[in-house]
Amino acid sequence: MNPNKRFVRLIIAVSILIPLVVAILMVLPNDDTNNRYAFLPQFHALLNGLTAIALILGFYWIKNKQIDLHKKAMLGAFALSSIFLVSYVFYHFNTGHTPYEGEGGIRYVYFFILITHIILAIAIVPMVLLSIYRGLTNQVEAHKRIAKKTFPIWVYVTITGVLVYLFMRPYYG
Repeated sequence: MNPNKRFVRLIIAVSILIPLVVAILMVLPNDDTNNRYAFLPQFHALLNGLTAIALILGFYWIKNKQIDLHKKAMLGAFALSSIFLVSYVFYHFNTGHTPYEGEGGIRYVYFFILITHIILAIAIVPMVLLSIYRGLTNQVEAHKRIAKKTFPIWVYVTITGVLVYLFMRPYYG
């Protein structure tokens, strides 16, 4: 089988599995009564913020034809996002879901940000994986096409990840 087809199948499988696992974790009861993992939401926000910085630096460096620095920044962003995902799954496996308790107009703002964040976070997984694959396999034109769509969505997801944390901060253990 063609390596591209194999990798695309893997991307599809991972892209389906991740949202399913996260959705299942969201319905688990909160059982972290000792608040052992109360530091993790702040850690997740830090990872999201650092990912956004790495993405913006990578964008800057590719625009200035500094391909090596671009590659390092994007792989760094991918590594930070991967650490985030593993930690996020671990956190929600151990704590369940924390409800948002804000009231009034701010509640609508929060849910707009949250819903767009979730939808785009699901969509970004295959886009990131395909962008990285195309970049690492030196499929430059294909990489450019997907990366132009991936970059703004990935930045949005990381920044809204930080915003979701800031909205939820008062409700974490």
